[in-house]
Formats: sequence, C-alpha cells, structure tokens
Amino acid sequence: MKEIYEQKGYSKSWIDRRLRGIAVRQGLTDEWKKRGLNKQEDFSILTAEISKAAFGMTPSEYKKLKKLDKENLRDHMTDLELIFTMLGEASTTEIEKFKDPKTFLQHKKASREGGTISKNARLELERKTKRKIITKENYLDKPESQKRIESKK
Repeated sequence: MKEIYEQKGYSKSWIDRRLRGIAVRQGLTDEWKKRGLNKQEDFSILTAEISKAAFGMTPSEYKKLKKLDKENLRDHMTDLELIFTMLGEASTTEIEKFKDPKTFLQHKKASREGGTISKNARLELERKTKRKIITKENYLDKPESQKRIESKK
C-alpha cells in the first residue's frame, strides 16, 4: 500500500498518517464486528454518523465538496483532515469498548459521541489558528507532495 501512495506522489508524512488511519479504521470495524455488526451498510451508516458529528457532513457530502466521484475520500484529505477523521474513529472505538452498545441506536449514539470529540478538537484548532480544517482541496490535478511544497511558498 505504501508503494502505491509513493508512486502517486504523496509525501512520507501523509503516507504515514494515511496508513495509521487505515489501522485505526480496522480497529473500529473489528470493535463493531465483536458487537455483532457485520453488514457494510451498518458500517456506512455509523461512519456517516461520525463524519456528520466531526465535520458537519456525511462522507458523500464531503466527496461532493472536494469534487470527487469514484475516488476514495481519504486519499484526498489533508494531513489534518486525516488526523481528525482518525480522532473521531479512535474515540468511537473507545466509547464502544466502554459503553458496550447492544442496539443499533446505541451504536449510532456512540458514533455521534466519537465524532463530536473530533469536532470539538477541530473547532478549537480552527479558533487558535484562524484557519479552516475542512477544505475543498483534492489531489486530482496535482499530487499531495507538490501541493505541500506550493503551500509553503
């Protein structure tokens, strides 16, 4: 997987975050599976809950913002977007472990709570830096590493 991202022009730091995000996501889906959730549809609904709470939009709405079609949304996220996505999913995993939800509605609530933790951290950073974390930026026309260099100029 790392080599594929390198060939596509992603920086080492971005690749490290992306791979860590994949591991965090796997931990969350493993936690859901332990609690009897196995359908991709359930995972999609719960992921949308995390995203809505963290970013104010579902993954499909986020893809529209970034003008993506079939592309993987996370492959077009900035470092900070990836980090806040990971925070929402890691927080949800911990809440799942602690609360041990039994019903799908309880899983949805845990997902919203995990996403809200990410939202609160994101908003705090935005207040401190006076910069938005959520961007329309994508890597369709230029590789991430090239955009990173250009943004430093």
